Amino acid sequence: MDEDRPRPKGDAASLLASEDLGPYSQDELSERISLLEREIARVESHRLKAAAHRNAADALFGKPGS
Repeated sequence: MDEDRPRPKGDAASLLASEDLGPYSQDELSERISLLEREIARVESHRLKAAAHRNAADALFGKPGS
């Protein structure tokens, strides 16, 4: 995927960001925060693995455009 292109407006994060939080109880909001924190950790872990993979490929084959 081209990293310079904007994400589609219908992606999961955009949908979550536009959701009305008013109907949620304090307990539901706490659970939602916990779930989102776990998802952030999962995405960060994937990002770091992808960066390590990319760095290994760049080291082996050279950076594109260099």
